[in-house]
Amino acid sequence: MADIDNKDQAEMDPADMEDVEEVEEEETGEDENSKARQLTVQMMQNPQILAALQERLDGLNGSPSGYIESLPKVVKRRINALKNLQVKCAHIEAKFYEEVHELERKYAALYQPLFDKRSEIVKAAYEPTDEECKWTADEEEELTDEMKEKAKLEEEKKDEEKEDPKGIPEFWLTVFKNVDLLSDMLQEHDEPILKHLEDIKVKFSDPGQPMSFTLEFHFSANDFFTNTVLTKTYKMRSEPDESDPFSFDGPEIISCTGCAINWTKGKNVTLKTIKKKQKHKGRGTVRTVTKTVPNDSFFNFFTPPEVPESGELDEDSEAVLAADFEIGHFIRERIVPRAVLYFTGEAIEDDDDDYEEEGEEADDEEGEEEADEENDPEYDPKKDAAPPAECKQQ
Repeated sequence: MADIDNKDQAEMDPADMEDVEEVEEEETGEDENSKARQLTVQMMQNPQILAALQERLDGLNGSPSGYIESLPKVVKRRINALKNLQVKCAHIEAKFYEEVHELERKYAALYQPLFDKRSEIVKAAYEPTDEECKWTADEEEELTDEMKEKAKLEEEKKDEEKEDPKGIPEFWLTVFKNVDLLSDMLQEHDEPILKHLEDIKVKFSDPGQPMSFTLEFHFSANDFFTNTVLTKTYKMRSEPDESDPFSFDGPEIISCTGCAINWTKGKNVTLKTIKKKQKHKGRGTVRTVTKTVPNDSFFNFFTPPEVPESGELDEDSEAVLAADFEIGHFIRERIVPRAVLYFTGEAIEDDDDDYEEEGEEADDEEGEEEADEENDPEYDPKKDAAPPAECKQQ
């Protein structure tokens, strides 16, 4: 057979030999690519290698390339000129946000009559007309007239059986419980008090005054405190920091002040009484000591940590203030303007949709990865299969 093979090769046309050699080289190249791909897959499945790679990438992220340092002095001088222009841009941006604040104040006056009417409906000071109550929900559009009439009769029957409630009971309490950012602050002992919350208003600073806004929490008469309004004021700054002008990114809250709550005796939910037993070292006698300590409550919101003149705070106080600023901003920007949608949960569904879209994108990426694996000639599904559960002898 060897002689026949040699003979066949000798009788081959030189051009045919070249074709054979080229095919063999191509096949060799494919083998090398396949091995490289297989090696890459194995490396990417190794957690230690991935961790080291991620650490390396993190170190590279945002690190200077060294290009700026290598530039001639005359070019660096021009870059300084650009930075000075950027500082001027930051100051113009600050003025822009000041005018935005003025616009907010202007339009707040236009919104307020609507918010006042909302408050009157919630606390039963005003009963809306049939015309004002007309609303076509999406699911009602598909109902026939007969089904609508039947649903109306059932609703009327339920209303007759129930005691006629006034306004919209527990409106703001429900809003708070529906929003994670606020519900995390609520304790069970806060709920009976928040049932008396009738309205939340936003008041902006007067023209010419430093930028600020105040949240006003209006309560009906209750057994817990004598205040009818609790306030929280947030002071803001809309100017670049001279020491770091490039960090300016719009107005920021710099401090906040609460108010004193005039608690009825024995009703202060921000404090609790605990009893401790103490043993005398010498005599060995035991005594019970009563102490008053802080208690978790939403109403701690009105006594934020004080910011010293130096502006330096410990880590815990900084964390509390950062959360406080976020909550105050959220109440002003989202809760007050869209309260009814947070009451019904529709605003929360909109927020959830944003996260679902991100999740769907991630699912699509996973699907693409799975498709790539299936198309990979070196992919072995058995390797990815979970190992069988270990059998234990009875």
